[in-house]
Amino acid sequence: MALCGRSWLANEGSKHLCLLFWISLNVGLFGKTFLLYYRGPQYYYLHQMLGLGLCVSRASASVLNLNCSLVLLPMCRILLAFVRGSQQVASRKTRRLLDKSKTFHVTCGVTICVFSVLHVAAHLVNVLNFSVNYTEEFLTLNAANYRGEDPRKLLFTTVPGLTGVLMVLVLFLMCTASTYAIRLSDYDVFWYTHNLFFVFYVLLMVHVSGGVLKYQINLEEHPPGCLHPNTSLHEDRPGTGIFEEPFPEYTPEPFPAQPEPFVQNNFVKICTAEPRFQSHFPETWLWISGPLCLYCAERLYRYIRSNKPVTIVSVISHPCNVLELRMRKENFKARPGQYIILHCPRVSALESHPFTLTMCPTDTKATFGVHLKIVGDWTERFQDLLLLRSSLDTEILPSVQQRNYPRDDWQCYKLRRLYFIWVCREIQSFLWFADLLCMLHNKLWQENRPDYINIQLYLSQTDGIQKIVGEKYHVLNSRLLIGRPHWKLLFDEIAKCNRQKTVGVFCCGPNEISKVLHKLSNSNNSYGTRFEYNKESFS
Repeated sequence: MALCGRSWLANEGSKHLCLLFWISLNVGLFGKTFLLYYRGPQYYYLHQMLGLGLCVSRASASVLNLNCSLVLLPMCRILLAFVRGSQQVASRKTRRLLDKSKTFHVTCGVTICVFSVLHVAAHLVNVLNFSVNYTEEFLTLNAANYRGEDPRKLLFTTVPGLTGVLMVLVLFLMCTASTYAIRLSDYDVFWYTHNLFFVFYVLLMVHVSGGVLKYQINLEEHPPGCLHPNTSLHEDRPGTGIFEEPFPEYTPEPFPAQPEPFVQNNFVKICTAEPRFQSHFPETWLWISGPLCLYCAERLYRYIRSNKPVTIVSVISHPCNVLELRMRKENFKARPGQYIILHCPRVSALESHPFTLTMCPTDTKATFGVHLKIVGDWTERFQDLLLLRSSLDTEILPSVQQRNYPRDDWQCYKLRRLYFIWVCREIQSFLWFADLLCMLHNKLWQENRPDYINIQLYLSQTDGIQKIVGEKYHVLNSRLLIGRPHWKLLFDEIAKCNRQKTVGVFCCGPNEISKVLHKLSNSNNSYGTRFEYNKESFS
């Protein structure tokens, strides 16, 4: 379980290695598919008509199939919780990768956007080439109806073209609304536009059913570029200008030896039949149907499981715009470190949000609770619903979904001492848990265990010496420090007091602090102390 011996550089290198692997996988798939369409004899005539636009469009489509199938899996929270909590996943590296499911989701989304741009650009070239290079020789191969047909007509009057335009619009809305600025200013916009992915997948299914790009199915009877004796010479055919460019070398499977009429006549192959073409079987649904059905089944399961409302015991308003919500629910069990997802239909029919449990149910007390920081539209409406009504009726009670994730695997370890380090900008923020901390401190003193918990409170922004107002908080005031923690000194002190032991580091806070703690946890120390870093994750 220990991470001793791993440097921060190595840890950063592993992240970059994972990213490099994912980029290499997508680029490799793109390159392999590109060469297939560039060299494949079954695409000879289509390649001559469309050029590199064919290869780029099909290669980018293969990458999109892969990412559109994988982008849904990180959002299957129940599946991830089951896999992460199973005994088969014993490796901490594997569990850490599962904790990064949201990062993988974002990576797949960015990949979809990048290759969608490439795919759209290639098809714009294809539409133009279909119009310019129209030939009556291969009518079934043409997407255009006549030479010089307006490419815009092919885009907006055909099923593949129209669905492609609509998918670009949906993807643009989803991507722009996913930016940090919009999520921070108006989370509802992000949430509702992101649920347009259902529309995106329906359009994708219809899009691939058009069968615009075709391949030759009778290579043995008509090798690429051969001449059929019932037609005029190649150079006399109408529209032969599109085939004047020599086809690049390809390495097809050797054709079996053929008797007459396969002869060479001035280096021109003679064939027995006209080329026949057929649309590809739509493979996209094979890629996405499994993950899509799995995600839909999970959403349905979440709805069924969360259909039983909870009872709100109390709503407490804390300073700095924070609400504490205490609830009860039948047969609800949870452990420290877990989180729940709150869904209130009166606030939003679809929207739900995760919150860390700040009070867990016990054998003697069924009450559990969370603290909500009022920072967005959903929490503002939820606060108004709870505080502005004269009574709490069952119609406004939120549904709660229990999560068995993240899993606590510390049964084999004995907790000897707890270092609680809390950094706040405002002195009022400490009042959220001041009563709980004072109660815990007094209890430990009564049990003759005063050193069991080490409380250090840091006030990062202040104009002078400040204290938590209230006589009962004098215990906390004696542990209140001005400024920011010196994390390196704290780690050295903890390592010195816990030689040759394993120390768990649990972080709930900004990414800047998380990076510093992660770096210090993975750095070596001279006391043989092993720090194991854990960050709060709502994946």
